[in-house]
Amino acid sequence: MNADPSIVELITGASLPVQLVLIILALASVGSWALIFHKARAYKRAVSGVRSFESSFWAGGSLNEFYDRISREARPREGHEAVFEAGFREFQRLRQAEDRGHTQIIDGVERAMRVAEHRQLDQLEEGVPFLATVGSVSPYVGLFGTVWGIMSAFMNLGTMQSATLAAVAPPIAEALIATAMGLFAAIPAVIAYNRYTQRVDWLAGRYENFVDEFLGLLQRQLGGK
Repeated sequence: MNADPSIVELITGASLPVQLVLIILALASVGSWALIFHKARAYKRAVSGVRSFESSFWAGGSLNEFYDRISREARPREGHEAVFEAGFREFQRLRQAEDRGHTQIIDGVERAMRVAEHRQLDQLEEGVPFLATVGSVSPYVGLFGTVWGIMSAFMNLGTMQSATLAAVAPPIAEALIATAMGLFAAIPAVIAYNRYTQRVDWLAGRYENFVDEFLGLLQRQLGGK
């Protein structure tokens, strides 16, 4: 009696369209997992940066000294630091202009901070739509492989003089592997997409709150002069 075929044997013995489907799904799965790990590190760093910055910024002290300390550091600014640096740099530039009123200064600072905020959010969201694509498309790609494999199995069945379950089972099993592979690629991508979307929303809220609070702080400083 022949031994039952293994999963590897089913895959290698599958028809060319089914094998192409499995290769596509495997590449999509590898790509999504690589992006998942990369974004996990990025969001962890972003959340840690938000908490560290807010703790240092609201501890008190001179805004000029805080800005000088950040701008002297030879590293790219991210998150709150990038938003604050863009806003305070614009604040210093506009305040030196004699023809600028308080309202114009605040409006200019807000524009600079909003631009920096949007750039940070764009970086955080980069690649995340790929997870949504993998999560939504992979099950259908796998289903296509399954339908094709089952169709081929029944076409071959028609040429046999005696159809038995042993003859039909391997082709159908290799076809169902495509569905399983599609789900294997889709489920982690969907979970990660939902998780990372929540992270981006949380960070966007913190950036938005900081911009509003910082603008209020500048308004009080300008009003006191």
